[in-house]
Amino acid sequence: MAMTKTFSSGSFFFLLCLLGFVSIPADAAVKTYQFDIQVKNVSRLCHAKPIVTVNGMFPGPTIYAREGDRVLINVTNFAHYNMSIHWHGLKQFRNGWADGPAYITQCPIQSGHSYTYDFNVTGQRGTLWWHAHIFWLRATVYGAIVIMPKQGTPFPFPQPYRETNIILGEWWNNDVEEIVKQGNKLGLPPNASDAHTINGKPGPLFPCSEKHTFAMEVEQGKTYLLRIINAALNDELFFAVAGHNMTVVEIDAVYTKPFTTQAILVAPGQTTNVLVQANQAAGRYFMGARPFMDAPLTVDNKTATAILQYKGVPNTVLPILPQLPLPNDTAFALSYNAKLRSLNSPLYPANVPLKVDRHLFYTVGLGINQCATCLNGTQLTASLNNITFVMPHIGLLQAHYFNIKGVFTADFPDRPPKPFNYTGAPLTANLGTTLGTRLSKIAFNSTVELVLQDTNLLTVESHPFHLHGYNFFVVGTGIGNFDPAKDPAKYNLVDPPERNTVGVPTGGWTAIRFRADNPGVWFMHCHLELHTGWGLKTAFVVENGKGPNQSILPPPKDLPPC
Repeated sequence: MAMTKTFSSGSFFFLLCLLGFVSIPADAAVKTYQFDIQVKNVSRLCHAKPIVTVNGMFPGPTIYAREGDRVLINVTNFAHYNMSIHWHGLKQFRNGWADGPAYITQCPIQSGHSYTYDFNVTGQRGTLWWHAHIFWLRATVYGAIVIMPKQGTPFPFPQPYRETNIILGEWWNNDVEEIVKQGNKLGLPPNASDAHTINGKPGPLFPCSEKHTFAMEVEQGKTYLLRIINAALNDELFFAVAGHNMTVVEIDAVYTKPFTTQAILVAPGQTTNVLVQANQAAGRYFMGARPFMDAPLTVDNKTATAILQYKGVPNTVLPILPQLPLPNDTAFALSYNAKLRSLNSPLYPANVPLKVDRHLFYTVGLGINQCATCLNGTQLTASLNNITFVMPHIGLLQAHYFNIKGVFTADFPDRPPKPFNYTGAPLTANLGTTLGTRLSKIAFNSTVELVLQDTNLLTVESHPFHLHGYNFFVVGTGIGNFDPAKDPAKYNLVDPPERNTVGVPTGGWTAIRFRADNPGVWFMHCHLELHTGWGLKTAFVVENGKGPNQSILPPPKDLPPC
């Protein structure tokens, strides 16, 4: 689809930057991008529909930067939806104005308006991603962020011959926003997606997919880096390459101790970098992705496929399917996650907080509330510590920065109101939750331990939690109820995985630690879009410090108004 506006000088500068980026070594300090939010007709699975895109692309363009760069991304909204974009995993130090979640750090970009996200990439390198952070628009508005190490700094693993982005997503045949509205009217979950996708394409196990199969060509004996991103809205996904092992070298843009595996598990929001050696018989091999779901819930259980093809092998050769774990393979999921360890080398240390200033314990649960507008008179809901988060009508960061009263309260409880046997027999009575825009205030530079505990309210379920503005260390995890007397003794405080998104296991708990050294208002939510919409979210207000570089930067002049 052609650009829907004439090139401005800024667009011309963007083109020059891109050309320079492609043709000369990228040591420039400023990377400039133009993102036009446009509606475009796209066809998959024999269904054509209008979708929201960036620059007419699905998935959207990849952002390339180097550690230390400044990135300017001007987003112009030509769609009829309000828009905001989140740069998932970028810490945005003191700069929540560039973080992107609608009504948390900004009001959305109205149709016909622009906003420039202006941020520095500091102390981070690896694979992250960007996505819409309003409604369910990230169903089609997403893309990769590739941050290269500083010039002259090698990877701490064998240099690959080439690299490829592998973005796992979901596809609905019908309008996603309409499907969500229908579900909300009933007070029930909307229909599951019709397919999973790899780089926007479902692959040949689906109808009308001749043109809709992603393929990558490899040369015998060479090593390839796959940058794998789970951009799906509601499914944790297994991923494997038929006949080939993968060596995991990075998760969520943090280097790991390498280990070899036949399959990986990636939760929505997470990224995983793997090395694949093209050391098998020349042929065509399927890469496959399908959901992991060990709770009694319905998912789109079909396998999305792409093709790894050795150079010189004709397209007539039938690909081999990978051995993916079974959809309910809890044992694989737990053992895979247990292998993830920070590299913890002199160059890339794991600075795990050993002393904890603030202990938080949050229960994660589903509930049922009364709903006058729902056909059933009730609606499914979700909560943390039995509080269902109510979205404000003004950005929480503005309310905090300008001291606007009445937008939120800073009284989110550090633990649930009533302890119970969280993972015992399913509880189906007294499932009402309290509603509120309640945040937790955290002192600057204090150390926080947060235990996220799944509960059997209606059902147990796995929840991937994403914390904006921070990485955290996953120091412990377990099945059943967290035991504060015994479980901390088993924590890994030496080389735990460092992430921005972590899965809370079905009927279990996860403990994370971080140092609150980034002032601002930072969203924390389940990265299953269904649960976020039902209120499974909150935010931390991290107070300013006393030093010169320890307070929130002032807002940019073009911050979208409410």
